[in-house]
Amino acid sequence: MQQEQNFDNPQFEQSQQEHMKKLKDKLIELREEINKMPKDPEVFKNHQLPLARVKKIMKSDEDVRMIAQEAPVLFAKACEIFIIELTHRAWQFTEESKRRTLQKSDIATCIYNTEIFDFLMDIIPKDEMKNQIPIKKPVGQEGYFGGASNQILKEFQQLNQKSQR
Repeated sequence: MQQEQNFDNPQFEQSQQEHMKKLKDKLIELREEINKMPKDPEVFKNHQLPLARVKKIMKSDEDVRMIAQEAPVLFAKACEIFIIELTHRAWQFTEESKRRTLQKSDIATCIYNTEIFDFLMDIIPKDEMKNQIPIKKPVGQEGYFGGASNQILKEFQQLNQKSQR
């Protein structure tokens, strides 16, 4: 039985703001990490996501024939930022439900209630969708709190372009 959740209380809003601050701090940390990255491509061999797997997924599109060496690195970093963002936002719903384990239902609730994740609505199982109640949109809803992670990705692209020259 699903617990009744009160997403319209001040504690939830405060919790959201705390999570968004933590998320912003994490993305600022990632930006600094990206800015400190050396231009040597050998450094990218040890990455949190396996680059060979990222490249294999990229090549799953039959139109893609050749992939530059830097492309999987950029995609891996983008995936890492996406996973961090989704996890932080879903964790808000975990805590509101007074649990300490992130569950599939928390991710579904996050996707259902966060506008920037609307593109994922099609992959939420139907049984998870019928349990969702529209709630107040989280703080920072304009997407990645004002485009900070988009800025990080642009800077990362610029770094890669400079290293090619």
